[in-house]
Amino acid sequence: MIRLDKVLSHLGYGSRKEVKEIIRKGYVTVNGEVISKDDTKIDEENDEVLVFDDKIEYDKFIYLMLNKPSGYVSATFDNKLPTVLDLIEGYEKRGLFPVGRLDIDTYGLLLITNDGMLAHKMLSPKYHVDKKYYLEFDGDFKEENYKKFEDGIILDDGYKCMSAKFELIDKNKGYITIKEGKFHQVKRMMEALNMTVTFLKRVSFGALNLDDILKYGEYRKLTEEEIESLK
Repeated sequence: MIRLDKVLSHLGYGSRKEVKEIIRKGYVTVNGEVISKDDTKIDEENDEVLVFDDKIEYDKFIYLMLNKPSGYVSATFDNKLPTVLDLIEGYEKRGLFPVGRLDIDTYGLLLITNDGMLAHKMLSPKYHVDKKYYLEFDGDFKEENYKKFEDGIILDDGYKCMSAKFELIDKNKGYITIKEGKFHQVKRMMEALNMTVTFLKRVSFGALNLDDILKYGEYRKLTEEEIESLK
């Protein structure tokens, strides 16, 4: 059970003060009954709530797939630059955040949610969730690099990466799958082998694959099947 005014505020019907006024004026019904007390508690999973005759849909947790464009920071707030949450509309008061980070110039799949437990599972080193990227690069890819990725690339600061998989699909294009998310990791791995990434796009995160229909900057809710696959 949850307070009605809290639910409506979370759904963007206004501030708590504004929502209380809407309820007191009789614009809200619960299971067909006009409600005038803002502290009324409802069963958000089973009760039918109408505001201005529009039925509300309340999900405790939100799961969105965003096709991130370049130029946006993977954060909830930034003093200077636009964030990925600036691309999301209609969920302003639901506590959304990006799961992990993509560099500002990196494109592709970014999971946006308010489910902290799922985010922890997706990011925890304990679970080693795969992250697959499509990349374009300058430089020559040598045959012996396959084994170097498999054995673990050593970065410029001496850190040895976990085993990764590289698939060359053209002379200067490929896919790389990693299990970590170190700062600029893919770019630094390629630089360690004398190559420079010119374009980077994440195409999958765990069991979640980027929807080809989504244009850069577009997003959609995950399906029930996708949510279950992540859990």
